[in-house]
Amino acid sequence: MTTRTTSFKPPRGPLAYERIVVKAGTNVLTSSSTRLDRAAMAAIVGQMAEVQAAGAQVILVTSGAIAAGREVLAKSHDAKGVGLGQMLAAVGQSRLMHAYQELFAEHSIVVAQALLTHQDVESRYGYLNVRNTFEALLANGVMPIVNENDVVDTEEISQERFGDNDTLSALVANIIDADLLLILSDVGGLYTADPHRDQNARLIQTVDEVDAATMALAEEHRSSTTRGGMGSKLRAARLATSTGVSVVIARGHEPDVVINVASGEARGTLFPATATHVESRKRWLLSGTADSGGIVVIDDGAAAAVCDQSRSLLPAGVQEVSGVFKRGDVVVVTAQGGQRIAVGVTNYDSGELTSIKGAKSSDIASLLGHSFGDEAIHRNNMAVL
Repeated sequence: MTTRTTSFKPPRGPLAYERIVVKAGTNVLTSSSTRLDRAAMAAIVGQMAEVQAAGAQVILVTSGAIAAGREVLAKSHDAKGVGLGQMLAAVGQSRLMHAYQELFAEHSIVVAQALLTHQDVESRYGYLNVRNTFEALLANGVMPIVNENDVVDTEEISQERFGDNDTLSALVANIIDADLLLILSDVGGLYTADPHRDQNARLIQTVDEVDAATMALAEEHRSSTTRGGMGSKLRAARLATSTGVSVVIARGHEPDVVINVASGEARGTLFPATATHVESRKRWLLSGTADSGGIVVIDDGAAAAVCDQSRSLLPAGVQEVSGVFKRGDVVVVTAQGGQRIAVGVTNYDSGELTSIKGAKSSDIASLLGHSFGDEAIHRNNMAVL
């Protein structure tokens, strides 16, 4: 694929995407070597800073901790095993973050580190905690930098189950309701064949559905330094698009690739979202698979706000709480007469919600000694029946 160098110009109108997750793989950050390439990292950081300055909110999901560890423990390059991977990640994680901290500081951007395992974001309780943290960071202009916690999560290192942070980036994009997941790779997108071995391979510009035929195009990954591959990227694209996030796989070393994609220009392979964020969440809520058995009875004013105005449910509108449930569980919301109004993910457990029912949101912290937000159930986590 032929690429061209462009210089960034502030867009005349808004960017094509308002909330973007950028995933940078090891081969991009190392330029396919065994060491971090600071120039490549600086280029990506600079582009992300430009996009943030243009008005978008951006999160970085990064690989590279193990590669950073190899720079220090060079004698272990040829060693094998899960323990080695954990050791290299432990050594390299702080070095990787320090590099990012210095690079983003050049653009006056404060960064925050989030080390996650897939279990952290797959549980509803963890989902809410991570979501609230990301929302607070983004609201304050802080750049979250997310990485797989390889030190404690051995599944990815030993079984190669999730790929090189690809699935994690899709999960993060889902958690924050991102508009775009941009996966930066050492290849320019999805091709009809392996472009490294077939000079006639053609770039597929748009993939409407990641089906069996699409997955068949993914070649087996054979890199000795990374755990990802086109297969894991396609699985991530399938997950993200089904939850309302568009995905682009593009060459990470292409000049201004982040800026161009954020501006809506065609780069790499586009996987359009197959559902909206609301549709995806409603399907999950209405499926009943996560129903905790908890019931929240609300007054007429709250019912009107939820049903007619698509507003969040505040503690002031809660009249009764029944059942035992945890923060992050799915509960049923009913009117005073018992009519089911909605289902939603609660921000408070049954005991906490009982303590704050009927209270103003401003009184939550004084009543509980802590606060998980003004809402009993946020409108984005609720499906009205």
